Amino acid sequence: MRALPLLLIALASATPAVAAAPLIQPGYWESTNKLLSPIKQSSTEKRCITPADVDKFMGGPSNRHYTCTYPTKVFSNGKITLKGVCVSKKGRKIAVQGTGTYTPTRFDLTAEIAAEFLGLDIVGKASTEARRIGDTCPPPEPKPEEKK
Repeated sequence: MRALPLLLIALASATPAVAAAPLIQPGYWESTNKLLSPIKQSSTEKRCITPADVDKFMGGPSNRHYTCTYPTKVFSNGKITLKGVCVSKKGRKIAVQGTGTYTPTRFDLTAEIAAEFLGLDIVGKASTEARRIGDTCPPPEPKPEEKK
């Protein structure tokens, strides 16, 4: 359950069905991922999305916990529709169905999640709210061995 909010990052990273223009602008982005039920959790992260990263961000790998496939993935006219399955490294399957909205500087997505865990059917709801917070990204933090 602890990694379920990370599914929303995967949802937000689904490949667009129609890609005439970039769906989001590159820059510095902040996203808040929330598990709304059955338990509540929230995490916020900031990330740099370069022009070369836009396609990868919108259609790249799921995340470090799940591999996701979305047979239904539509990004059109400011609306998002996704439906698919995410599989954990341990083989646990989670059905995901999400809807939301997007602009070049913001996206909001809410997803229904269903899984079987220890013989119990578990359903939940999660959301991701992301917004572009700057044109440029701060310099990367030096690695521990570089801080001498």
